[in-house]
Amino acid sequence: MRCILLLFITLVVQLSFAQDTWIRVNQLGYREQAKKVAVWVSKSDLPIHDFVLRDAKSDKVVFKGKPSAPFGAYGAFVQSYRLDFSAVRQKGTYIVEVDGVKSHIIRIADDVYNGTADFALRYMRQQRTLFNPFLKDSCHTHDGFTMYAASVGLPDSTHVDVGGGWHDASDYLQYATTSANATYHLLAAYRDFPHAFTDHKQANGLSGANGVKDVLDEAKWGLDWLLKMHPEPHIMFNQIADDRDHAAMRMPGEDPYYGRGYERPVYFIDGEPQQRGKFLNNTTGTSSTASKFASAFNLGAAIFREKDTDYSQMLTGKARTAFDYAHKKLGVTQTVSVKSPYIYAEDNWVDDMELAYATMYQQTGKQEYLEKALTFAKEEPITPWMVRDTANHYQYYPFINLGHYELAKNLQGEPRQEVISYYKNGIEQVWDRAKQNAFYRGVPFIWCSNNLTVAFAMQCLWYKDLTNDASYDELMQANIDWLFGVNPWGTSMVYGLPAWGDTPVDPHSAFTHLHNYPIDGGLVDGPVYAAIFNNLIGIQLHEQDEYAEFQSDLVVYHDDYGDYSTNEPTMDGTASLIYLLSSQESVQQVKKDEYGAIVQGDGNKKQISLVFTAHDFNDGNETVARVLKKQKVKASFFLTGDFLRNKENQSFINKIRKNHYIGPHSDKHLLYATWENRDSTLVVEEDFKRDLEANYTALASFGIRREEATFFMPSYEWYNHDIVRWANAERIEAVNYTPGLRTAADYTYPEMGTRYMTSEKIFEQLLQTEKEKGLNGHIILIHLGVDKRRKDKLYDRLEDIIQVLRDRGYDFLPINEMLD
Repeated sequence: MRCILLLFITLVVQLSFAQDTWIRVNQLGYREQAKKVAVWVSKSDLPIHDFVLRDAKSDKVVFKGKPSAPFGAYGAFVQSYRLDFSAVRQKGTYIVEVDGVKSHIIRIADDVYNGTADFALRYMRQQRTLFNPFLKDSCHTHDGFTMYAASVGLPDSTHVDVGGGWHDASDYLQYATTSANATYHLLAAYRDFPHAFTDHKQANGLSGANGVKDVLDEAKWGLDWLLKMHPEPHIMFNQIADDRDHAAMRMPGEDPYYGRGYERPVYFIDGEPQQRGKFLNNTTGTSSTASKFASAFNLGAAIFREKDTDYSQMLTGKARTAFDYAHKKLGVTQTVSVKSPYIYAEDNWVDDMELAYATMYQQTGKQEYLEKALTFAKEEPITPWMVRDTANHYQYYPFINLGHYELAKNLQGEPRQEVISYYKNGIEQVWDRAKQNAFYRGVPFIWCSNNLTVAFAMQCLWYKDLTNDASYDELMQANIDWLFGVNPWGTSMVYGLPAWGDTPVDPHSAFTHLHNYPIDGGLVDGPVYAAIFNNLIGIQLHEQDEYAEFQSDLVVYHDDYGDYSTNEPTMDGTASLIYLLSSQESVQQVKKDEYGAIVQGDGNKKQISLVFTAHDFNDGNETVARVLKKQKVKASFFLTGDFLRNKENQSFINKIRKNHYIGPHSDKHLLYATWENRDSTLVVEEDFKRDLEANYTALASFGIRREEATFFMPSYEWYNHDIVRWANAERIEAVNYTPGLRTAADYTYPEMGTRYMTSEKIFEQLLQTEKEKGLNGHIILIHLGVDKRRKDKLYDRLEDIIQVLRDRGYDFLPINEMLD
């Protein structure tokens, strides 16, 4: 009877957990050597005593751990624990489990952040004004007419050319203060972590490599606009447009809301209070914005010094005049609002001056700049929000003191330690709050709390970089984890990242709301105190709240178009996120193309992967199988469902099944995008997934499980962002042959005219590429069968290819082993 009672109690407890208990994990994953913590939360006050980590493929328990001490209530939950599995460092996929309650699948690998910074750059390009590469169209081409600039000979309504830059958020205002800060972060990301970025875009944002990392192209887009906003030493503008922009949610275009056709107002920086509806803003000087200009120009000049001397020299001159403008009247410049009470109420400026002086020192080496930077550092040692539970909107901006980091790098001895202590003391202020809850949440839930979260993680990162002190590693990781799912709502705060995760789908954005355009990489504002949300003007949720059970009297977050306070993406927050993500990326072991498909393995290893694709032709089956067996080479085969179901191929498939990788290639060999316009997707997501699932069903008939066939080569080797994103959402990795190789031309035949390429020419081109560039990590594609009009088959040269490349020192690996 006692055993039955205990069993009944256990079942009741498990049922209760299943209904009101959750395990929050970082949906991107965890690096192998990093801190790895999940958070268990429940609406029942039930104790837990242990947890396990299971291998997601085998379901075997690989780790048993003890939870932290209970943290008690937080938000909507009455009990919470931290589950630390940092001891697990083996690359793989896992599930955290507590008494039958399981987390989402998590990945442990050093490359879990790889590609994320470039992904977030998509949002920055989408925010471009003047020419917008996402829309392939231009907008706001008439900017703009001056306001408050009569003192410098520009009466109100004088036309000036200030087109360019980025829209600030889901509205189309443009602010110099946020844009200069964003530009600085992008430049710093390129300077500090260049390995994290690729070159797939031209300077105008359209497809095509130009020899410049895409992040630097984007930073230059920001610099070029800042140059327009500071056209003369005595002229500097603070913003384009104002809150009259909010009259309607629309795609960017020409806005007739300001009384001068399609021109928008351009507000001059005069250091005096300016219009704010019935009120004036609290502008006291020119320093805050002008200093940001100077710092961005200085860093840009340093980076472009070896790349474009003339441009670098121009930036150096502009940095000098912007620096002088910052001294025109010491104080803060706030933004202007006409109809609503909401502005960027920046209230501090000495941090901006510190950074400006530090970058002036880096440019000139003049000791006086270093000394003055230290003076300003002492005036604001801790960014004020860190010592407070709340603050006004953008009251303390940037949300991290950038100057402390740049200054400390150039100091020695006691002054250096003093500046570093400022970072430490700020971290400790936040840590005092954070250690009281299981999420280690010490950042206040004010408007744009996610921006503060990114900034705080960066401060922890920079403190460690300056000191080699890892004391705050877990706190830093907790803030990163928060952004990707370790939060009360269990959602990522970055649109589309990861593709398979719970991420925003209904942000406050015209792109998504009106046309369902993805705003990939956009960081949304983030949770706010319930008290703030309940007092904001004009907020109304449009749909049922899918996170209703996780809202509380403390804090709310809504993935709803109607909530501009928690779910609106911001340009400057995303730029800061790009820096943070780039810092987490490992040195890239694989290369991806501009659409996100893997096209090359580790370029440092003499490894090659032979891949074969097949749909309706199978004439090379026996030849390929025989040569691979004779040469003892393992290869990869991407086969369509139609090929797999063809009875003629079943003996061949069974023959290669044991020693080679076999993966999906589309069930019906769908054409995913038009040949003329690759961005034009021909299938909808549901059809893509249905077709892929049918392909896996066909693979399963040969005992090939989905879990062992996670690399997918799109049919026709033709795809776009949509296809790769949809595949990633299914935890499938798209791959393709390495660009520059012509082996894929083995499908051509003489009747194609100039497109036809003989097997001898293909073979020669392959060897010439190896001679000139090497083939490390290359994926070499050969078709398993071709049209009968082609008489010379490249697969007949397979043995020659293997022997020559083996003689040159290459090892042959199946795709899953080379990319693992």
